[in-house]
Amino acid sequence: MTSMISSLPRELIEEIISRVPLRSMKAVRLTCKSFNNLSNSESFTKMHIDKAATREEKTMMISMMPHNLYLMSVTVDDVDPCVELKGQLSLLDNQVSIYRVFHYEGLLLCIFEDPTRVVVLNPYLRQSRWIQIRFSHLSIGWDCFRYALGYADKESCRSVKFLRFLDSSSRCEYEIYDFDSSLWTTLDVTPHWWISCSSYGVSLKGNTYWPAKRRSRGVFDHIICFDFTRESFGPLLPLPFGATDRGYPYVTLSCVKEEKLAVLFQQYYSNCKCEYEIDIWITTKIEAEMVSWSKFLRMNTKPNIYPIIFLIDEEKKIFMSLDSEFPKTFLNTIGEAKLRKLDLRVSEGQYCQPPVCSYVPSLVQIKKPTLRQKDETK
Repeated sequence: MTSMISSLPRELIEEIISRVPLRSMKAVRLTCKSFNNLSNSESFTKMHIDKAATREEKTMMISMMPHNLYLMSVTVDDVDPCVELKGQLSLLDNQVSIYRVFHYEGLLLCIFEDPTRVVVLNPYLRQSRWIQIRFSHLSIGWDCFRYALGYADKESCRSVKFLRFLDSSSRCEYEIYDFDSSLWTTLDVTPHWWISCSSYGVSLKGNTYWPAKRRSRGVFDHIICFDFTRESFGPLLPLPFGATDRGYPYVTLSCVKEEKLAVLFQQYYSNCKCEYEIDIWITTKIEAEMVSWSKFLRMNTKPNIYPIIFLIDEEKKIFMSLDSEFPKTFLNTIGEAKLRKLDLRVSEGQYCQPPVCSYVPSLVQIKKPTLRQKDETK
């Protein structure tokens, strides 16, 4: 007698369905109510994310086109890297045009050419939240706002919040949107630091970090953290002295397995035909008021690379970076072998910047506004 899958133990059903690729989970959820409930449970989603992260040792990325987001997987090694387009993430209206996209611990923040609203997505849970913004990001002609998503841990859930701020010689505004209350709050911030509008914030354990400098100095020799629980910036935390004393003009942050920060320093050698020196450090400890670092690698890259975003595999000692050579975007990998360049087949600058971002599935829930909150925001 043939048994139905629904008669199997729940643990076995979870194990079977957890082997389904991320791109096919929509079909699983539509199969029946029990599969939908199971696939949305916390125990299953954690198992599925863990399997997706380790399956075939692939790195997940999101590529952006004018109206759509696409999931791609990159097999990363220093011998034969390759890229595979997995499919479209159909979470957005085809009538919207994406301007910028940011990734924060599995959540995507999409900025549009329409300056009146943004959307926050969790592609894994297929959740979205549209937000009306109070001040246009294009009111001064171009987008100089800095953005961040984070969350405050509560007793039973994580409360997601959205930070945006502008810090220029003529205008200084800091505001935060609370997903629970659906309200904007203006923050009282008098910064003695400065964060470049071209710097991408990196999310770690619910908070966001940026390279920063004192307003009186010209070198980015610190990082600064916005704490979404306290809704305030912390103190300036020093970058490794062994790197900052070399006067690197370019500083970029990244996240290592959602547990550590990595910082990349770049240096032009004016007498070496613009050859780059790259210095990468990883945090060994990071807290609210202290940070310590260890060196990951230092190298002279030849030919030159111009990283927009970078990733590292600490165990394999592999460095990866997204590099723009208009109109193409490349993934560079550097390990024990030579530098390899992989064409991601995404046109840089044609639609939005950056055209590709890394992606890690997340269990963070995006709360929907109540009917009353929707009425109050109209």
